[in-house]
Amino acid sequence: MTEKVYVIHENEEWTVHLLRRLEELEVPYENWFTNTGSVDLTKEPPHGVFYNRMSASSHTRGHRFAPEMAEATIAWLERHGRRVVNGSRALRLEVSKVNQYMALDAAGIQTPKTIAVSGKEQLLAAASAFDGESFITKHNRAGKGLGVRLFHSLEALEEYVHGDEFDESVDGITLLQQYIQAPEPFITRCEFVGGKFVYAVRVDTSEGFELCPADACRLEDISCPADGATETRPKFQVVEGFDDPIIAKYERFLKDNGIEVAGIEFIQNAKGELFTYDVNTNTNYNADAEAESGTYGMLELARYLEHQRQTATAFTK
Repeated sequence: MTEKVYVIHENEEWTVHLLRRLEELEVPYENWFTNTGSVDLTKEPPHGVFYNRMSASSHTRGHRFAPEMAEATIAWLERHGRRVVNGSRALRLEVSKVNQYMALDAAGIQTPKTIAVSGKEQLLAAASAFDGESFITKHNRAGKGLGVRLFHSLEALEEYVHGDEFDESVDGITLLQQYIQAPEPFITRCEFVGGKFVYAVRVDTSEGFELCPADACRLEDISCPADGATETRPKFQVVEGFDDPIIAKYERFLKDNGIEVAGIEFIQNAKGELFTYDVNTNTNYNADAEAESGTYGMLELARYLEHQRQTATAFTK
């Protein structure tokens, strides 16, 4: 029997582009939509390569327990020695920014000052650490910029927390974080496949914090043009010839944490200091930016998965 690539996910719209690339390369695959379901722990899983692209924002699509189901599935796969790309450690970091920041800190990568809080009154008390400086809130289990709001005073936070618009993280943990003021309104996202740097993309943040490349696209269209982009300043733009010492640090970080596919985001302040604030193990790509540069993340990923499948097939023969 031909071994397949199995794609574990909960969002068809984000996965369709990868499946099309697998079909283009004639890679046998199986689509494992993982929301509800069951795993018979007394049986062995099929042979093949399993790619986990479970998202921390699954609950926004009505799939509240999809990450937990994916975790159960991956535990089963790993117990039987199956090849899992972005396995249990990657999933653990995907669904918790606290875990991300602690892993980044262990790797010597600077992150913004952050306080993890559970409870509204505790949130207000903890915010005193930022008295006199601007700060943001964000969800611990997030994606899509969930819960991100900017505050310039403790009074503004109190009004928000006690108001009708307060948005609590699905895991009950809200992060208070130092606000990094960039001299220009953009962040940089570095994409990695197979743990190796592919390209960096500059993301225009002038319209807000929701920075997912796929969310800024018309997902039903394979060309996926960015909403809100202009002819003079596209929202997503691949940075040609990007070269920074942070890339080597990121690659070591990914290797140490068993992450093979990721998008890592950083921002720089006016002094040029670099702060890493997000690790996306369920990464997406912007087609307009890629077409402009001639580099295609999903194609690179499909090729990587096929190589892993061929290797796994040779190993099991």
